[in-house]
Amino acid sequence: MTWLVILTHESGVFMRSYFIDHYGGIDGLCLRETDAPKPPGPGQVLVRMRAAALNFRELLILAGHYQQMCKPDLVPCSDGAGEVVAVGEGVLRVGTGDRVALTFHPHWIAGEQPQGLAILGRGGSVDGTLSEYACVSQDEVVVVPQHLSFEEASTLPCAALTAWSALCAHGVLLPGQRVLVQGTGGVSVFALQLAKLFGAEVVALSSSPEKLSRLRQLGADHLIDYRVHTDWHKQVLACTGGQGVDLTVEVGGGDTVERSVQATRVGGRVSMVGLLTGSPGFSEGFFYRGLSINTIRVGHREQFEQMNRAIALHRLRPVIDQVFDFDNAPEAFTHLQQRKHVGKVVIRIN
Repeated sequence: MTWLVILTHESGVFMRSYFIDHYGGIDGLCLRETDAPKPPGPGQVLVRMRAAALNFRELLILAGHYQQMCKPDLVPCSDGAGEVVAVGEGVLRVGTGDRVALTFHPHWIAGEQPQGLAILGRGGSVDGTLSEYACVSQDEVVVVPQHLSFEEASTLPCAALTAWSALCAHGVLLPGQRVLVQGTGGVSVFALQLAKLFGAEVVALSSSPEKLSRLRQLGADHLIDYRVHTDWHKQVLACTGGQGVDLTVEVGGGDTVERSVQATRVGGRVSMVGLLTGSPGFSEGFFYRGLSINTIRVGHREQFEQMNRAIALHRLRPVIDQVFDFDNAPEAFTHLQQRKHVGKVVIRIN
């Protein structure tokens, strides 16, 4: 049977998965052999995972920041893509052989964020993607654009969808409008790429000439080194004729949000994506400027499918910094922790 073509061991059929053995850092990752999934039941699909992509939140989870919110004996990583190798009775959304990604929020299909949403999603509230196989509901998978490799497709569920939601889930982004992106992490790079699909003018911040050069290659219209220009909001105003941007994709949190407010035009929008430097506090300037603040919780499956159509139409390719083998997964986390990457760090599973 298809689901038995996994690994044969003298004690039976098994697969390999990473678990969080203990919290406190990357050394808490533990690779184990476990029983292979049972044949998928009604409405379920068995996915052979081919790649998983890392997000900064994985480091926070490993460090124990959200330990009380995580399921016990957790398989980490929210992002992953693979191939459907078996389907249960009544499955209509996908078929054997389809190339799919797993959704970040298993039960958020469409509409407004539901009450009681488990905000940690996959790789936090439920097991993640750093495993050779996953058996999930058919509602938790999305067919990925055919022009993408498994490694590229694995980057979409969290980082890409977060960027898409930041740009257009709470307002219309029109051609010619201006967008500010911060840094070279996965969400920021996707926000740059996707904003260019909308025909936007993009102002990009980063910390080195090398990274800024890469952002220029990806389409950034204005580049600002925030280490040189610590009051970078003034540079944003200067390159937008004193007006500010229409939308800021804010990933920093407490240390950067006030400058983001000052860099955004009167009546503009700030999409709050990350809290890398803690929770923000808003000054009087936020109220005087009449800004709209939207917190981004990745997005739902319908938005994922909308984004995939845009990616397929424009044949957009995610930016991958480096790919690591499954056996070397801890090295991938270490590489991410060093914050020298541009785009996504990916683990090839099989």
